[in-house]
Amino acid sequence: MNTVTPTTAASSSAAPVPAAASRATAVFTCILAALAGLMFGLDIGVISGASQFIQKEFQISDHMIEWIVSSMMLGAALGALGASWMSAALGRKRSLILGAVLFVTGSLLCGWAWSPEALIAARLILGLAIGIATFTAPLYLAEVAPEHIRGAMISLYQLMITIGILVAFLSDTAFSYTGNWRWMLGVIAIPGALFLFGVFFLPDSPRWLMMRGRQRDAHDVLIRLRGDESVAHREMTDIAEQLKTPQRGWHLFLENANFRRSVGLGVLLQLMQQFTGMNVVMYYAPRIFENMGYDPHAQLWFTAIVGLTNVLATFIAIGLVDRLGRKPILYIGFVVMALGLGVVGAMMHLGITSHVEQLFTVGMLLVFIVGFAMSAGPLVWTLCSEVQPLKGRDFGIGCSTFTNWIANMIVGATFLSLLHGIGNAATFWLYAGLNLVFIVLTFWLVPETKGVTLEQIESKLMAGKRLREIGR
Repeated sequence: MNTVTPTTAASSSAAPVPAAASRATAVFTCILAALAGLMFGLDIGVISGASQFIQKEFQISDHMIEWIVSSMMLGAALGALGASWMSAALGRKRSLILGAVLFVTGSLLCGWAWSPEALIAARLILGLAIGIATFTAPLYLAEVAPEHIRGAMISLYQLMITIGILVAFLSDTAFSYTGNWRWMLGVIAIPGALFLFGVFFLPDSPRWLMMRGRQRDAHDVLIRLRGDESVAHREMTDIAEQLKTPQRGWHLFLENANFRRSVGLGVLLQLMQQFTGMNVVMYYAPRIFENMGYDPHAQLWFTAIVGLTNVLATFIAIGLVDRLGRKPILYIGFVVMALGLGVVGAMMHLGITSHVEQLFTVGMLLVFIVGFAMSAGPLVWTLCSEVQPLKGRDFGIGCSTFTNWIANMIVGATFLSLLHGIGNAATFWLYAGLNLVFIVLTFWLVPETKGVTLEQIESKLMAGKRLREIGR
């Protein structure tokens, strides 16, 4: 295994970069990589608005709509599994390029779909793209972002998801007056193509370069991103120390109980995120507003307001994640989400009979959105990228991302059935109760990783410390 010495680093031809320029480069790189989340957000948004028009044109049941919605998540789960190998073999940058190509292809095929079955197949392709992106982007961001802003930069990924959702909701609203769902689904190929172009300007991950024995290239990238020779050399030395044990995720999972704990924590975090109920609202917002008594156009306008609230509230997490820490924000978020959904369920149970009651119920749904966007939305991705040891990081993040999509698929494939089976109120109360459970799980199992290096987290994990103690 190659290691880094002072001589190795000094032999690079890279010149020091002014501090301001290096900070700008690091932030620009992170923003561009986080745009991978935009693709996911766009697809969430467009299917939410398009589903009612698809159902009308093809004359299909709610159950078939659930499968059209959730087929993307199945593809994403498979894409996340493949991305684990791909990001190690091809690199993070090339994986993002492949994901962008598949996204553009899947979007165009969705717009051209001639039957429900063809649409499901196209959304499977789209899901492969998004699965690759949701695995690779947080991993890449964790490896290129400076330590002191790592949490905020990874949170940009969730912000881009929310922006994509908002843009898609607004696009859906515009196309709703003609009912042209094909344009709703196909038009998102345009930002996908722009993202594909932008990815070519990203540097390779310095960690991945060192895994491939390319120390000089890794040093050059770190000089561009950090601007300081001593910082770049110190970071390379830390990475090299971790790389003395090669990536062997599956074998490590079988042999090392501490690694199994970190994988299990990543899986749990993703289950918690999905079963907050957030994507129930994202995928079926028009149906929820229909149950509140709104007409079709009002449904889509309120859905756009949901998207805007999601974007604005995400800035709360970006501003606080590296100041307050991960756990306090998660506590607040789960409490707010439980309150919002609990009240929405109560209003559904009592009956919404006036305009004031409609607006109050919408307001409490927006409270729920704020709770998610400021906490579990961005922070779960941050934590999942932080708690996995480097020698098993690809495997660990792959497992957690796969779990995210399987849980996402379950949520998408069961919501309408739950409404029919146990009723509107009980469905929202179910998700409210789960958010209360997640408060307890956060206390007992989730570590506080604010201000802690990835190497320090790994050292404590492998020393056998309790999960909630592997951070600060």
